[in-house]
Order: sequence, then C-alpha cells, then structure tokens
Amino acid sequence: MIIKNDLLGYRRLDIYQDSEMFHFSIDSMLLADFVRIKKGTKKILDLGTGNAAIPLFLSLKTSAEIHGIEIQEAVYNLGVRSVKENNLESQIQLHLGDMKEAPQLFKNQAFDIVISNPPFFKYKPSSVINKNEYLTIARHEIKITLEEIIQLANKLLKNSGSFYLIHRPERLTDVLIALRENNLEPKRLKFVYPKQNSKPNHILIEAMKNTNHSNLEILPPLVIYDEDGKWTEDTLKIYNYGRD
Repeated sequence: MIIKNDLLGYRRLDIYQDSEMFHFSIDSMLLADFVRIKKGTKKILDLGTGNAAIPLFLSLKTSAEIHGIEIQEAVYNLGVRSVKENNLESQIQLHLGDMKEAPQLFKNQAFDIVISNPPFFKYKPSSVINKNEYLTIARHEIKITLEEIIQLANKLLKNSGSFYLIHRPERLTDVLIALRENNLEPKRLKFVYPKQNSKPNHILIEAMKNTNHSNLEILPPLVIYDEDGKWTEDTLKIYNYGRD
C-alpha cells in the first residue's frame, strides 16, 4: 500500500512509500545531515537513491542540482512522485537504471559531491536473505559491492570533490582500504550509537578525491536514543533541520 509521510517529522517535505517495500530509514537522514555543502557546490549525485529521501533532505541545504539513480522501477516511481509532490522537479532529477552505468549516463568527473547509502551486507549463497526482493537488493550486495560503489565515486567526482558514505562499523577496514585504492582520502569519521554505553551500529565517512594524505578527523559520536528510548537532542536537530 502506498502512503504519504512527512520526511522529517513535520509538515515541510512529503515522501511516498510502499508498505511492502524498503522504507527510507534514519540511515538516510543521518547521511544527508552529515553532508557538508561547500561554496561552489553545483552538482550532487545520490547512488541508489531509493524513493529520493536523501535528495529531498538535501534540497533544504542547497540550491545545487541534485541527481539520484535507482535500479528498482517501483521504488524509483515513488521517488519521482515525491519530487513532484514537493515541486522540486527543477532541482532534483531522478534516473532509472543500474548505478554501474552512471559513468555512461553522466560525464566522468561531473559531480562536486557523490553520496551512497549502500547495501551493508556481503552476499554469498549461504546468506540469509529476505524473501522480499526490494529488501534483499537494498540490504545485500547482490547488484553491486562496496568496492564497486567506491570505484564509481572516484570516476564521477571532480578533483577535490567529496564522497559521503554510511556503513557498518564491522566493514570499516574494507571501506578505508577501498577508499585509498581509489584515490579517495578519508577526511572525517563519525560513529553512531543506538544508545549510550552500546556498541556503534553505523559509521559516517567523508572522503575527498585526489588530495594529500592527512590526519583523519574523528568527530564526536552521535547517540540516537536516550535511556528512556526517546531521541536525543542531537537526533532531534536532524529531524528538525531547517525548521522555522
């Protein structure tokens, strides 16, 4: 069933979702909030945009041209509908297709910022996967791997452009190795914790293309829930972004 929700918990942006598909989650909001829009940013690309949650959030932060590419047609259609609902067709352009074909779709080194909220889990024949195809593609590296996404980011970014990624802490070594191998230097890292005194369950990383090796900045962690199970002030700031 298709439903319309508030993207950030208040009436400013609407997003269409399907109860049988993979909904946008807090992962997308964390990543979009983590993105730094620098002076001169003109073009942004979201790889695996889903129903366009990240482009919608970023429209609150910038007037730059935002593109998203999505392989699943039904999910892509929800994104198109959400963009139209918010009258953002002049800023956000969505493309139906395999992100592996993005270098052919877009001119190489065309983007100032590339973003990805990718499938987190490696796939092998013994993997336990969801019977729902939408969920399986969103969560497991069936259509594309972490390394392939990072290779794409390198191809699509301008020199000194920024790549933003959210992933799982247990894949941090894989992420850092793949970034270095593709001329993307890690610059900022933030750990995300569900609660205080718990283990982190996400990492947020910013890397820059063809820049000198330098010290990686470890940012203060983000804790999502307090001891009572309510959003912390830092989480509320994300969901209140741009609120008047």
